[in-house]
Amino acid sequence: MTLSTVGFAPEEIDTAASTRTARLKWVVVVNADIPAGRAVNAAVCVASATASRVGGLLGPDAADAVGSPHPGLPWAGCSVLVADAETLRGIRAKGAGHEGTFVADMPVAAQETRVYDEYLERMSESEAADIDYLAVSLVGPRNRIDKITGRLPLMP
Repeated sequence: MTLSTVGFAPEEIDTAASTRTARLKWVVVVNADIPAGRAVNAAVCVASATASRVGGLLGPDAADAVGSPHPGLPWAGCSVLVADAETLRGIRAKGAGHEGTFVADMPVAAQETRVYDEYLERMSESEAADIDYLAVSLVGPRNRIDKITGRLPLMP
């Protein structure tokens, strides 16, 4: 899994086109079994990690009628889906197994610690098969992301 080789080239960015025409698709899949506040926190965290590492996801800043700026949003869209913990683990593994797919995840340990160094330590002691996830963000070729996420429902 690479963390920075996925993204849109400048000539691919077409803010006048439907989100369905973009070459890459972005989804965030959240654990359906956690409380809403924790789910939103997890989704925002993986989205932040994704937006900072995948080039071309955000469109240009907008200005309203009086010229007040509004930061750019994902021009190609981002769907927020839900899955149970086991499915979420499988989605992360499938995404990580495909070159050309960016994966950002939020393990449970991230919400169980209040000091980032403690999170890093917990992760360094965790076997991959034992990590439970609260959310996973995927960006990759549209058909691959559709295959990985199947027909997961939108977050209610």
